[in-house]
Amino acid sequence: MRLRSGSDPDHLLIEALSLGFRRRHVRDKVAGILRCKVKRMTFRGVNLTCMRRWLRAVRLAVAGLAALIAAGNHAAARSGWGERSVEAIELRAARHPIMVIISLRNQRITVYDAEGWILRAPVSSGQKGRETPAGIYSVIQKVEHHYSNLYDDAYMPHMQRITWSGIALHGGVLPGRPASHGCVRMPFDFAARLFDATTMGIRVIVAPKDIAPVELTHPALLQPNSDPGALADARSAEAQEFARNAVQARNAAQTAVREAMRAMVPMRTAQNLKLRAEAQFAAAEATLGSAISAEAKQQAERAKAQALAKMAEMQVQWDDAQADLQPKLDAATSAREAAAAAETARAAAAEAARQAARELEPISVLISRKTQRLYIRQAFKPFFDSPIIIKDPDRPIGTHVFTAIERSSGNTNLRWSVVSLDSGRPPTAIVEPYGRTRATSVGNAEPIPTDPDSARAALDRIVIPQEAMDRIAGIVPRSSLIVTDETMSSETGKSTDFVVLLSGEPQGGIKNRRRTAASAFRYARPRLPYWRSPFGSTFFSW
Repeated sequence: MRLRSGSDPDHLLIEALSLGFRRRHVRDKVAGILRCKVKRMTFRGVNLTCMRRWLRAVRLAVAGLAALIAAGNHAAARSGWGERSVEAIELRAARHPIMVIISLRNQRITVYDAEGWILRAPVSSGQKGRETPAGIYSVIQKVEHHYSNLYDDAYMPHMQRITWSGIALHGGVLPGRPASHGCVRMPFDFAARLFDATTMGIRVIVAPKDIAPVELTHPALLQPNSDPGALADARSAEAQEFARNAVQARNAAQTAVREAMRAMVPMRTAQNLKLRAEAQFAAAEATLGSAISAEAKQQAERAKAQALAKMAEMQVQWDDAQADLQPKLDAATSAREAAAAAETARAAAAEAARQAARELEPISVLISRKTQRLYIRQAFKPFFDSPIIIKDPDRPIGTHVFTAIERSSGNTNLRWSVVSLDSGRPPTAIVEPYGRTRATSVGNAEPIPTDPDSARAALDRIVIPQEAMDRIAGIVPRSSLIVTDETMSSETGKSTDFVVLLSGEPQGGIKNRRRTAASAFRYARPRLPYWRSPFGSTFFSW
């Protein structure tokens, strides 16, 4: 493709960038943003010096992009290669994903369900100095259209965050080597597909080499004492029944109150008429006392008698209305008390149902040899920790991630798989970032199955306290047990699962942007309403 000649530099830049991006939505975004940039510089009174500087940068960008296009658009070609390299299982129907493993050496992401891998694709992890740290994570936030506030408002489609300091999985350009600032770029179409398939909390393992989980059994692997799903269903049914009772009691109370209010009308009418008769009686007595003539006294006597008779009549009506009202007032009081009791029972049943539903959330257990403690988190919140006994505590135990897959047919027992992590290099090897040679030379190699014997040996050395066993009696599929020499990372905190980093691996992607209290959640924001200069850093650095 050739650039159009005879156009002003602004349009040349827009056209060059459009050619440089093969993805339509990225191309349209860049072109639209640059048009807005031209308009602002034209109509906001930018001085001539600033305009000349910007046009000079435009010409340089056009020249560079023209050279890039003439060379065959290497980045776009690589991205196209990434889309074509996506694999999906075809021998069986894919089930719900339970685990994502990213190989730094192979620069590949593999998605697993309960039976094995279901999706594969190439990736681009962190470049030298900003390496994606090897370790154990989970998805803690999902945003379909995300923009970085660190790297020139970079577009990160189908972002799935794994740390609050900024490490995430998202769609991006794949140059065939580690090239990001710590995130894991995936092919755009694959990122969209993975975004739709995963749920919050899915386990993400970033491994030095490409490993595959294997199924195993061991007495230390937790099994539920009962079926928490059945308990949750029962609690939900009870909550619905109590809710219906509360509605009926509330309606009955409202009906009783309305009846009592209607019964009060005759009583109040009789009372008002009685008060009027008493006033007439008092006026007749006053008139009688001041009357001089016999005729006047006679009229006053008649008025007094009539008022007295009216008072007696209204008293009878008031007594009858009061007698009719009192049972209805008592019924309204009883109905309100019954409604209040039904509401209390409804709230208690609803809380029990919510607690039972929370127990259906996967449980994460971390056993750290370094701290000699056991930690438990559920629904991204800590709720228990205690000391634990590890035999031969001075001897390394490794890092192993045990995942509850699903229940075996016909009983409540869970199947378990394990992934064991190591540095992927000999103990004497120099720690280096994963570069171009490694990514391209072994990218198509099959994952190495985890050695189940080392995982069993780690479990043999652990004695879990009974109190901890009682806390996790209702363990469900997708729950996990992490046994590691490491301690939990400082990235473990509010609204996260456990984050564990392998201390022997490069961690530039996190060390260069540690989370602080002020910036813990600043990435979940709408896109800024302005465009930062495209010449502050390269387009492909996110």
